[in-house]
Amino acid sequence: MDKILDETASLEIAKQIKSKAKNHFDNAYNAALATEGAIYVQGFLAFSGKPYKPVEHAWIEVSDTPDSTLSASASVSERDRIIDPNLPHLHKKAQELHYFAAHRLTVEELKAAVEEAKEDYPDDDPLPVYGKQPYEYYGDQMLGPKEYLDAYNLAEAKCKELNQPHLN
Repeated sequence: MDKILDETASLEIAKQIKSKAKNHFDNAYNAALATEGAIYVQGFLAFSGKPYKPVEHAWIEVSDTPDSTLSASASVSERDRIIDPNLPHLHKKAQELHYFAAHRLTVEELKAAVEEAKEDYPDDDPLPVYGKQPYEYYGDQMLGPKEYLDAYNLAEAKCKELNQPHLN
């Protein structure tokens, strides 16, 4: 089951947190902090057109079930809506965007990872959070555990499908 991008909620949270272009990870971080029951997600975005390959991206997921205690590893059916605070900057329609999750964090896990990164690497941006080593290669970068490679490969296949020349 594909998760549905909630366009209305995405635009509302973008406005609420004053979402900025080219700040995908920070926007998703701020949206997670501002949204009850949110799960912060890093992964890849696929769509037709440039750059013709997956784009590393971040968003949040929320559940429509009344139990907001679902874990970050909850199944797809339990986490059924995507809210993307970056939507106003993507210049694409919601139905043109395809999300491939690689890493999910609860707000508590996210805060802890950011604090740890700030302490360990004070000169570097604490986001994105890549999790535990060993890291795998995906695309032309070596960042993230095997889940990143898996998500990248799925997103890359979708990009190829979306960007094939159309025959008349």
